[in-house]
Amino acid sequence: MCLVRQGFNLVITHGNGPQVGNILLKNEAAANMLPVMPLDVCVADSQGSIGYIIQQAMLNHLRAAGIRRYVVTMITQVVVDKNDPAFKKPTKPVGPFFDQRRATELMLEKKWAMIEDSDRGFRRVVPSPKPLKVIQRYMIRDLAQAGHIVIAVGGGGIPIWKKENSEYEGIEAVVDKDAASAVLAREMETDHFIILTEVPCVFLNYGKPDQTPVRQMTLTEARKYSEEKQFGVGSMAPKIEAAIDFVAASSREALITSAESLASAMENKEGTRIVPDAVQARKTELF
Repeated sequence: MCLVRQGFNLVITHGNGPQVGNILLKNEAAANMLPVMPLDVCVADSQGSIGYIIQQAMLNHLRAAGIRRYVVTMITQVVVDKNDPAFKKPTKPVGPFFDQRRATELMLEKKWAMIEDSDRGFRRVVPSPKPLKVIQRYMIRDLAQAGHIVIAVGGGGIPIWKKENSEYEGIEAVVDKDAASAVLAREMETDHFIILTEVPCVFLNYGKPDQTPVRQMTLTEARKYSEEKQFGVGSMAPKIEAAIDFVAASSREALITSAESLASAMENKEGTRIVPDAVQARKTELF
């Protein structure tokens, strides 16, 4: 609420991993009674339900604070390239664990790619293509500029591609939420791109005795640390990559911090900023 009180126009994005997993579990449990929903519909389902929960919580907080602003959830589609290499090598585990017999049946019946995961059984893996464009970007921008709080790109957005007849079609894939958020922020020409996570800032050598907080990284430094595998593949790395993409495309800054530290981070007292190389050059010239 600190950003709302300061008068910022907000677009809120979110993940959906556990929720989509639960929906897929329901699919499997009811497969003998009901049609199984495809993955793109499951993502849309989670966008609506999570958006409703955030929307209602935000409205209650706004009313309690006496702030007259409205909240809307946008079911959001994200365009991907049908020739993205991810479609040839699915890597993103989704849904429930299966024993080997059931996994073999699904591979034969549905042509699913399956992997053995965490010694707990077999899971389906789907492509995670790169997001190219957010279909509803102009509606999201216009609503935000009008002062409404918009919840969008839930779970990375519903992945779609364009068929030969130019019609859009949903596909069985998962888009990274941070990457899709960066695309939307760039397309909206937003002034602030903020990624909230569980830690107050980015650390080098995270979890090791020489763990070191980083308050600011230039694009060059962020790319260097990323190449050195400083960031966890399933945790901080996607956030750093999203920040790099946004800063490189917009020449604006990105901020990574926790929800609890956001107010301090907005005052440059906490968090990690990824900035264009030119920002560091200007600071050097001043001294």
